[in-house]
Amino acid sequence: MKEYKFKINGTDYNVSVEDPEENIVNVTVNGTAHKVELADMPVAPAPVVRPRPVATAAAAPAQAAPAAASGSGDAKPLKTPLPGVVLEIYVNVGDTVKAGQKVLMLEAMKMENSIESDKDGVVKAVKVSKGDSVQEGDVLILIG
Repeated sequence: MKEYKFKINGTDYNVSVEDPEENIVNVTVNGTAHKVELADMPVAPAPVVRPRPVATAAAAPAQAAPAAASGSGDAKPLKTPLPGVVLEIYVNVGDTVKAGQKVLMLEAMKMENSIESDKDGVVKAVKVSKGDSVQEGDVLILIG
């Protein structure tokens, strides 16, 4: 919940705004509660964030078996530092990367975050796809 103090035409307003659920927000103005419908709120991000982790988790075991079979046991996982949505993937399996090289773009809290390799190596596996939702600590890429 966020709280604001507004002054409109010389009148003070104390406003509390809760996080939206779908396109409805609970707003309290000077102690009076209101349900506010957001007309211009993009509805698409909510479904992307909620259902995708289930689909990604279901697909992960299928991807894990080939990666293990290819000898990626020495590969180090590059994990996401925060939850978000994968916007772009800049590397493919077999690519050589350097420490500090941008390998993925992650959108989190409406900001784009560059994810960089933390070591030199070869991309052994890419565990996510463009558009996937990820949680903090999820493995994005294996680098060996």
